[in-house]
Amino acid sequence: MDIRQIDDEYSVSGQITVDELDEIKALGFKSIVCHRPDGESPDQPPFAVIETRAKELGLQITHVPVGPMGVTEEAVQGMVDALDEFERPMLGYCRSGARSTAIYQKTHHIRA
Repeated sequence: MDIRQIDDEYSVSGQITVDELDEIKALGFKSIVCHRPDGESPDQPPFAVIETRAKELGLQITHVPVGPMGVTEEAVQGMVDALDEFERPMLGYCRSGARSTAIYQKTHHIRA
């Protein structure tokens, strides 16, 4: 897991696993946003599996997929909602962290 801090409230990572959720919690993250559509890769764990364990650990989590269409208006709204509703620090993840960075930059600009 390669976590890169964007600012005090938000960091990004590539794909996470269920086993890494305990470490994510121990690092102090309060919430997670998945920006990767389910089924993008055969080795990718389904969001529901990550979500179940995250909730068991008391982490807030939501799915705001950013697919081939890029960062859509709907995705931006989903991210705005997550930022408005969830505690931070927040971890966003996708395949490499690039989409999680891009959507945060777009959303952060709107909210600023």
